[in-house]
Amino acid sequence: MRDPAPLETPTWGQELRATALLAGPLALANLLQMLTYAIDVIFIARLGEEPLAASALAVSLFGLVLWAMTALAGAVAPLIAEAVGARSPSLRPVRRSVRMALWLAVISGIAGMGICLLLEPIMRVTGQQETIIALATDYNYLIVFSMVPMLLAAVLRNFVSALGRPIFATAITGAGIFVNGFANYAFIFGNFGAPEMGLRGAAVATILTALFTLAAYVLAIRLDPRLHRFRVFGRLWAPDWERFRQLVRIGTPIALTVTAEAGIFGAAAFMMGRFGAAELAGHTVALQLAALAFQIPFGVSQAATIRVGYFYGARDGEGIKRAGWVALGLGVGFMSMTAGAMVFAPYLLLSIYVDPYAAKNAALVGFALQYLVLAAAFQIVDGIQAVAAGALRGLQDTRVPMWIAIFSYWVPGIGAGIGLGFFTSLQGIGVWIGLATGLAFAAILLLSRWMARERLQLTRRSSVATVSPQPA
Repeated sequence: MRDPAPLETPTWGQELRATALLAGPLALANLLQMLTYAIDVIFIARLGEEPLAASALAVSLFGLVLWAMTALAGAVAPLIAEAVGARSPSLRPVRRSVRMALWLAVISGIAGMGICLLLEPIMRVTGQQETIIALATDYNYLIVFSMVPMLLAAVLRNFVSALGRPIFATAITGAGIFVNGFANYAFIFGNFGAPEMGLRGAAVATILTALFTLAAYVLAIRLDPRLHRFRVFGRLWAPDWERFRQLVRIGTPIALTVTAEAGIFGAAAFMMGRFGAAELAGHTVALQLAALAFQIPFGVSQAATIRVGYFYGARDGEGIKRAGWVALGLGVGFMSMTAGAMVFAPYLLLSIYVDPYAAKNAALVGFALQYLVLAAAFQIVDGIQAVAAGALRGLQDTRVPMWIAIFSYWVPGIGAGIGLGFFTSLQGIGVWIGLATGLAFAAILLLSRWMARERLQLTRRSSVATVSPQPA
């Protein structure tokens, strides 16, 4: 069975269809992953405010570290796409890339666990309540054990997606929702004969869901003929240090880019908290809606990495161009629709999280409505920066985009947020203008780099050879 690489440059229409078929399942899987996290919150909220606050603190650090490490190991996607696109025998280079990505997932996961264990001193430095610290620490000691299986599953998700099976990611993530809900119900409250563990039960549910997801990917790969023939679980003990270094070289800037972007939104929450509880609550709801909308261009960005990577491996400049511009068009088109919904149907969107007509939510909703207008304004630039970054990753160009992200978010972005938020009467609106400014700078600079890809010689392959005399 042949690899899912194009035999010739597709037409614009063919590329649109191929990108949409790849991006759709990936975007849906991203949305389902958000639903998985929402289920955790729903069950933990029934335990009370303190357990919910404690879990939120633990997950804020765990989630940031997990996201960064996932991006690091996710460098396997453009390497797989390049090998498949090269149209030479790709079994060995793909197998080696996946094997070393699995190694990287384990190594970075263990390091990430160590970082997460710093939660207690971080909470003490920031002056959290003792009861919250105790609950969060107890929960954190368990949830960290889900990190390595989550990262291993993320590597296998990249593998199945790059090999033309993104629907597996959607199906497995969807099944994980049911496992997570069942395990939360059982271990938090002691149902179905399970011990009643309270907040610790939620951590157990997360671990079980991570193990289920990893096992499901392994089973899917073993049962699917196209995937199984790569034998990615063969000779797992055999190192390929050249490939490992390449993964680290490509992945580290991606991880730092993710940390820079996530960091500015985390910093915005702390800034909003200085203005009052209602402002912070309104900010949280508006940002959740923006994050929900972002999952679509994020899926398109993942598809862009793979599609551009195919043509990069094939040394097809026209294919690279079409894959990138089609993905950008899809991302901007969808974000234009979400921007319109935020402007013309804000109450409908807010009702996903709160009752916008309840008197007790009046202050929250008032602030959220203001922030949604600004969220609508940065929807398009957010889509551009996400997809442009994904297209550049397909060219294995990650170092300069990393510096673009760090500069954009933390100089004009955070600078405008602090200046307008704390030194003018705009307050929360000023912080949101800062977020929009950072995203706009990133979008302009990343898009400019994509447009200059030929002049900058980004389309020239310079990676590890796809065929090596070393054993597979």
